[in-house]
Amino acid sequence: MYGIGIDMTSVSRIEKSMSKENFREFVFTQKELEMFFETEKPKYKSLAANFRAKEAFAKALGTGVRGFNLNEIEILRDGMGAPCMNFYGRAERIMRQKGLKAFVSLTHEGDAARAFVVLSE
Repeated sequence: MYGIGIDMTSVSRIEKSMSKENFREFVFTQKELEMFFETEKPKYKSLAANFRAKEAFAKALGTGVRGFNLNEIEILRDGMGAPCMNFYGRAERIMRQKGLKAFVSLTHEGDAARAFVVLSE
């Protein structure tokens, strides 16, 4: 194992932040935004969990959010609904150079969203 990270936030905080276009563009990829806004009612709980997964990734990496942007990390869902992480740009280079694989778990209940990330070699 290379590192672990966990992070949490209130869903209402992320819902409020989503009204700011620069926040959306700084944090999420276009595919993530499409996934969460595909219905009339946005999926703010899932958005909040995705945001925290990106922060948990930075903790697992041991660098904080340095050397990459949050929107270079993408958390989508596979055919069974499980979250999976994709990396682009500098984040992808870091993962490749270090030979790392990422594993993510997301949860939310009420106004709380949490994410847990494990990086392994």
